[in-house]
Amino acid sequence: MNLKYESQSVAKLYFMAAIGLFVGQILFGVILGLQYVWGDFLFPAIPFNVARMVHTNLLIVWLLFGFMGASYYLVPEESQRELYSVKLAKILFWIFLVAGAVIVASYLLVPYAKLAEITGNDILPTMGREFLEQPTIGKIGIVIVVLGFLLNVGMTILSGRKTVINMILLTGLVGLAVFFLFAFYVPDNLVLDKYFWWFVVHLWVEGVWELILASLLAFVLIKVTGVDRELIEKWLYIIVAMALISGLLGTGHHFFYIGTPSYWLWIGSVFSALEPIPFFMLTLFAFNVVNKRRRDHPNKAATLWALGTAVMSFLGAGVWGFLHTLAPVNYYTHGTQITAAHGHMAFYGAYVMVVLTIISYAMPIMRGRKANPMRAQVVEMWSFWLMTVGMVFITLFLTGAGILQVYLQRLTDTPLPFMAVQEKLAVFYWMREVAGLVFLIGLIIYIISFFVNGKEGDEVAVTD
Repeated sequence: MNLKYESQSVAKLYFMAAIGLFVGQILFGVILGLQYVWGDFLFPAIPFNVARMVHTNLLIVWLLFGFMGASYYLVPEESQRELYSVKLAKILFWIFLVAGAVIVASYLLVPYAKLAEITGNDILPTMGREFLEQPTIGKIGIVIVVLGFLLNVGMTILSGRKTVINMILLTGLVGLAVFFLFAFYVPDNLVLDKYFWWFVVHLWVEGVWELILASLLAFVLIKVTGVDRELIEKWLYIIVAMALISGLLGTGHHFFYIGTPSYWLWIGSVFSALEPIPFFMLTLFAFNVVNKRRRDHPNKAATLWALGTAVMSFLGAGVWGFLHTLAPVNYYTHGTQITAAHGHMAFYGAYVMVVLTIISYAMPIMRGRKANPMRAQVVEMWSFWLMTVGMVFITLFLTGAGILQVYLQRLTDTPLPFMAVQEKLAVFYWMREVAGLVFLIGLIIYIISFFVNGKEGDEVAVTD
């Protein structure tokens, strides 16, 4: 099966880089898990704070590679024209990849304070904030890459067919770029610093990234089900409206007890209570569309990933998010392992899985097939279940650790010191480490699935 538009093939570069960086992220996650229970593991070569920076930064970078690759695949097909500039897409890819590798290597090889000094952080201070640890020069590079990417995608969309899917995607991508600019604003006041820091972190993952998620999922579902575009677009309008209404003001659940006015207790609680709704609607949308399918697409694995995205994003971002975002509950749970439980499942369910969904759908086509052979798909579906079950247990074990932590540290009449509590949580951390290894095995099997050949006649024909 040939690509409809030759320029779509540039997405393969981005997908390959994304998966490679994903492996790195999970390896550092396993290292971090061990350091929770074996504090001297790899010390002083890789201290905990450095491993954590690498783990979280690789997550962000590989997801951005995934979003960019998905856009380069989706936009030409939706716009019914070739990409504005394949050359620009390839140049930006190598700039982003090299810059990302240099930043990660600098975390590992240079003390962070020294890195800040040699990269001119004193001129424009932006370093030292969680998830945004990149040197200022690195942040500037990210802005340049994203602006070039937006130019490429925007010109393609504006000069071609405008659909609900590519316009929602473009809105999400523009929002991603705009809200990242708050990474350059670091007030001296700690309350203001945290206030505006959430303008990047929350408004990315619980705002504009949700638009990207919805558009990518809708695109794949149209392709694998053959359901009328009009039906999917109606669902998209409602889901996106609810995501923006709840997500923008839902930022307030990060403003509890940090020195902001008390009205945020009400705003954050009320709108956080609404945040699970778009994810529940996303689940209904995915299953409704699959049930109404007009086509038996041979790519069963992509369909499984699509349904899994809807369910796991609802559980991780919706249910586990709601569990601790009401102000009276968050008073006790803030900063505990319950937060980590929510973060792990939400990122996996909403963003990791949707990137793997479109890779699962698009990669066979870019390799000249309508779908991978069934033998390869079976291997891929094994990887789906290993990674998903692994993440469910990571979340459950962290939730158990968080509940015990809240009780021993904040609820009991004789609260224990932080480190004394951490010792009592060790059994949960060991179980979380085992679940993390299961996840890593699932990821390795996922990569192996791309190299599995099928029997003759193993592929099923489909009309697009």
